[in-house]
Amino acid sequence: MNKAWVLEATGICRRYEEAGQTLTILNELDFFVEQGQRLAIVGSSGSGKSTLLNILGGLDKPDAGEVKLQGEAIYTVSESRRCKIRNEKLGFVYQFHHLLHEFSALENVAMPLLIRGAPVEQARESSLQLLEQVGLSHRVQHKPGQLSGGERQRVAIARALVTKPACVMMDEPTGNLDRHTADEVQSYLDHLNQSLGIAFVVVTHDLNLAARMDQAYLLEEGKLVTKSF
Repeated sequence: MNKAWVLEATGICRRYEEAGQTLTILNELDFFVEQGQRLAIVGSSGSGKSTLLNILGGLDKPDAGEVKLQGEAIYTVSESRRCKIRNEKLGFVYQFHHLLHEFSALENVAMPLLIRGAPVEQARESSLQLLEQVGLSHRVQHKPGQLSGGERQRVAIARALVTKPACVMMDEPTGNLDRHTADEVQSYLDHLNQSLGIAFVVVTHDLNLAARMDQAYLLEEGKLVTKSF
């Protein structure tokens, strides 16, 4: 490949043993992401979508194959280095927001920067800017229990983006939302992608969300097939 890929995965294999049989979930799969590109992965339950996302995000080592983030192979380095790569280069958004309930929206968003060792005032300022971009400047001191489902998901998105990662991994980011709220969250994702130039990899059952991405793939029999919705 001649392009400077943000993320590149080659020859990815993942197998499980079940009832004495070997199940191949991912079969020598290749996947490439450019800067600012938005990619969706759809597939039936049990097809391996979340497994693939975890492998791409440095959370689950494949049985074979290689994953590189901005040219650095993430499964040939130490666990501490892999954690550092995730903190610096990746963001994560899940179906259930996984916010810390005892902290405010502002504190939740600032957490990745504080873990990185950023000065408190810098973390606060960056977090305020992201919360404003997702339409929550009036809710920064509210705790998750005081926010709606859509607002909590927008806080989670701001938290994933606050470190300005190269790529954000999203696992069913609208899966727990009603249609109107999901459309609202999708609009914020579109805006943030355009304004920040961060790549998105989205695993979803939501075909409306998949259709808004630059490219969509169907994960079927361990392989990715280009799909239109």
